[in-house]
Amino acid sequence: MKLGEVERLRGELAEFVADVFGSLPRRDQRRWGECYLLGLMLDGRRKSIQPMADRLPDGNMQALQQFVNQSPWDPLPVRQRIAERLCKVIQPEVWVVDDVSFPKCGTESAGVARQYCGALGKRANCQVPVSVHAATDAASCPLEWELFLPEEWADDHRRRRRAAVPDDVGHVSKTWLALGLLERLASQGLDVPVIVADAGYGRSVSFRLALEERGWSYVVAVDPKEVARPAAAVPHQPVYGGLGPPTLPRYREAARPLPCLVETGTRFEEVTWRQGSKGGMTSHFAVIEVRPSGKEATRTAQEQAGGRSRWDGVLPLRTMLVEQPAEAAEPTGYWMTNLPATTPIADLVRWAKMRWRIEHDYRELKHGLGLDHFEGRTWRGWHHHVTLVTAAQAILTLRRLDPKAQMPA
Repeated sequence: MKLGEVERLRGELAEFVADVFGSLPRRDQRRWGECYLLGLMLDGRRKSIQPMADRLPDGNMQALQQFVNQSPWDPLPVRQRIAERLCKVIQPEVWVVDDVSFPKCGTESAGVARQYCGALGKRANCQVPVSVHAATDAASCPLEWELFLPEEWADDHRRRRRAAVPDDVGHVSKTWLALGLLERLASQGLDVPVIVADAGYGRSVSFRLALEERGWSYVVAVDPKEVARPAAAVPHQPVYGGLGPPTLPRYREAARPLPCLVETGTRFEEVTWRQGSKGGMTSHFAVIEVRPSGKEATRTAQEQAGGRSRWDGVLPLRTMLVEQPAEAAEPTGYWMTNLPATTPIADLVRWAKMRWRIEHDYRELKHGLGLDHFEGRTWRGWHHHVTLVTAAQAILTLRRLDPKAQMPA
């Protein structure tokens, strides 16, 4: 945005800041929060503190540095209020779980390590935050963030101290970070819609089971290598021979990878899930009921039955969505869901594909608002910056959807 456009936003921005930053105890903190948001929305190649301070009429580099890097304000209540306002306006059909990478030089910034960097398409030094986004076909915006702390940071006391990583923060897998973010949002009283994720999360059977335990619906991409059995498979009870403990029920046939469960003659339907300027996004899909049969799925079924000896051997049914474009000789995508197979296939497809909606978020967050431009090293500074970037995108999203939504609720 040009300086004149940003200046015309000051009235709306002041109302937004008073509401969303109401948890900040001091007036000067709210003032510099508003100034930082203006800097993020103002045109400029870099959205780090010094160039933003130089571009802003009332910019003060030292004050902004203090506000973002040292000031002890808690970013969680700010993100909670942003989530409340956005969910009320967007009315999301799905929450999308994802992660993104920020290439970094050096080794001292909080959470930086040599790991797979999606931004570069290879292993490199980077930070990787996990995020949850509210999404519909028309809009999306991040609601929550957490920075992934690689295992090498767990006991590296020197780096933890220099980056001011809190003592109670340790190495947690990305799937369990995501689950924590979802629980945090649910604890606010927000309605949890369908949860969507790519195979990086969907391939974790324990993650899917954790969602089910909490009563949440999901449509997540899965790895074709995952094994399952057909819905019609029935365990066989071997005849007891009279010696030793009774033989437990078992399936006669071994579990097979998901592609082997798509039989010749499976009926694929043409589904259009989104209309664009160049026409609709269309492909062919089928819904198949399967019984996931990996070790985690089997162990959980035994636990839910009260133990291995009490289990009847029956693995629960789940619904699998399969994509096979008209020009493809075999399926190209698989999703697992705990929704019933009677769910309209158009809904399953739309929810599964809505995960890509957040690519719009990342483009705006990175290229327009400087999500990955933070040059500080500390854990607190990173979370402050990401919260402020989220607030800046929230303002723009609310204005696009409903100009009146800028008024405090």
